[in-house]
Amino acid sequence: MATLQAATTSTGAIVTNAQAVRQLCEAHCFGTLNWEVDEEGEFIIWGYDALEVYKAREDGLPDYKGGLVTHEFLQTLAGYLEPNEELDIQTAGFTKCRFPVLAKRYVIRDGEVLRRISVPSSRSTCSVVLPQEGCGVTQHKHRLVR
Repeated sequence: MATLQAATTSTGAIVTNAQAVRQLCEAHCFGTLNWEVDEEGEFIIWGYDALEVYKAREDGLPDYKGGLVTHEFLQTLAGYLEPNEELDIQTAGFTKCRFPVLAKRYVIRDGEVLRRISVPSSRSTCSVVLPQEGCGVTQHKHRLVR
């Protein structure tokens, strides 16, 4: 059985209501990821895990039965970003002795959540899917370097 090893990092983005963002984050579970809203209202998230968000149960544990709510969380967070602010969250992961098996990027700006996912296929290529405003979905193929 392979164990996924991942890391997540983000740029910082200033939020309009730091307390509301703290409450939003406290109502969710991020695995072993860390998040912070500092004194200036800058939100960041980072750590050694993939960005997978679950709602928190009353006991503080993840609500796995409710399923992943990553996109919903990010969409709510998007409403708190200051105008012209952009939050870029990137996750990359792999299994031991393997090629990268996970790459995600979420860019939040202008109230929207743009998502790009790269997953290697059996032919050592990866598909990149990026929803774009008014464009539907575009796909590109990239060769992986061994």
